[in-house]
Amino acid sequence: MRLNLVTLAIMFVGVVWACLHASSVAWDGVKIAGAAIAVVALTLVVVARAQLGASFSVQAKARKLVTTGLYSRIRNPIYLFAEFFIVGMAMVLGRWEFLALAVAMIPVQVFRARKEARVLSEAFGEEYARYKAKTWF
Repeated sequence: MRLNLVTLAIMFVGVVWACLHASSVAWDGVKIAGAAIAVVALTLVVVARAQLGASFSVQAKARKLVTTGLYSRIRNPIYLFAEFFIVGMAMVLGRWEFLALAVAMIPVQVFRARKEARVLSEAFGEEYARYKAKTWF
């Protein structure tokens, strides 16, 4: 739960900062690329969250197996695109310690994904196994 709040706070601060300071940024190629990555990643996080609908929960729960939209190709798009958002914001802000945060979050995201996989496998059995076989992460 705490990591979700940290991730949400970082994303919120990044968006607010970008809106307030975009005109004062000395835009170069790295910052433009970072902004593009961050905007696309944040958009995909929001889309993935919307596609989960009522199946979203902070703790791993098996309400419904969502296999459409982004989830038809990626089992954990929110985790994946949140990482890209942080990397993009690191590029825009020139705060490379955010890259360390993104790297540090990888094992946590993998742990959470594995925990969710166990819960979904127990609840949906063979249906989840077929889904897992045709998707990435």
